[in-house]
Amino acid sequence: MTSQSITDVTFENILVEIVGSGDRKTGLIRLNRPKQLNALSDPLMDELGRALLAFDADDGIGCIVLTGSERAFAAGADIPTMAPHTFMSAFKSGLISKNWETILQVRKPVIGAVAGFALGGGCELAMMCDFIIAADTARFGQPEIKLGIIPGAGGTQRLPRAVSKSKAMDMLLTARMMDAAEAERAGLVSRVVPADQLMSEALAAAETINGFSGPSTMLIKELVNLAYQGPLTDGVAVERRYFHALFGSDDQREGMDAFLAKRAPSFKHR
Repeated sequence: MTSQSITDVTFENILVEIVGSGDRKTGLIRLNRPKQLNALSDPLMDELGRALLAFDADDGIGCIVLTGSERAFAAGADIPTMAPHTFMSAFKSGLISKNWETILQVRKPVIGAVAGFALGGGCELAMMCDFIIAADTARFGQPEIKLGIIPGAGGTQRLPRAVSKSKAMDMLLTARMMDAAEAERAGLVSRVVPADQLMSEALAAAETINGFSGPSTMLIKELVNLAYQGPLTDGVAVERRYFHALFGSDDQREGMDAFLAKRAPSFKHR
C-alpha cells in the first residue's frame, strides 16, 4: 500500500496526511484519541504501524512527523484493556511486543513533535522517534511504578541512555515528570519551541531533511542507531564503509559538483 492510498483510509485512532510541495514530501501522523489523551491501545498501535510502513515504502516521502494533540502526545498505555491480563495472557499474546515497535523498522527519519503529556508508553514512543522537538508545554514521565509495574516498551533502557542513569532512576523510581526545559538540558529532546510554533518547527525540520539526499539521510539514521547500541570501534568501521559506498551514488556526484560550481544541488535520491 502506498502512502497516497494510506491517506484515503479512514482510521479510528490516527489522522494521516501528506504535507509539502516539493518532489519529496512529509508524512504527518497524528494520534487521535482525544477523550483518552491518546492512550496507546492495540488498535491505535496497529493503525500507527500501518501508516508508518506505508510512508516508509513511498519514494515520494522523505521524512515522517509523529505528533499528538495540544494536551497530550500520549498519556500512556491503555490501562483499562491492559489491567485484566495475567502473566500467561500477556506473554502469549505478545503484549506490547507484537505492535509497539513497528516504528523501529522505519528507515526514513521520524521526528516526534511533542506537546502536553508524554507519559509511560507515550514517553517510550517519543524516544523511539529519531529526535524530539518539544513544545514548551511538554511533560515527560514514566509513572508505571504507581501502577505496581515497570515500563515495558524500553523506558528503563532508552531513558538512561538519553538523560543519564541518575535522572532516569529519579524519574522511574519517584514517577516525577520532567518539563520541556529540563528535558532539553538533559538531552531527551533536541529543541524546545513555543507551543503555537511546534508543528511549523517540526514540519520545517522535515522539509529541510526532504531536501537532502534520501540515501544519505537513511544511512545517517542507521549509523547513529548503531552508535547508540554498539561499540565505538564497530560503529566507526561501518561508518567508514558507508562513507566510501556513497562515492558510488549519483547524489554524491551532484552534491560535490554543485559545491564546486557554487550552485544549489538537485538531489535525485539515488
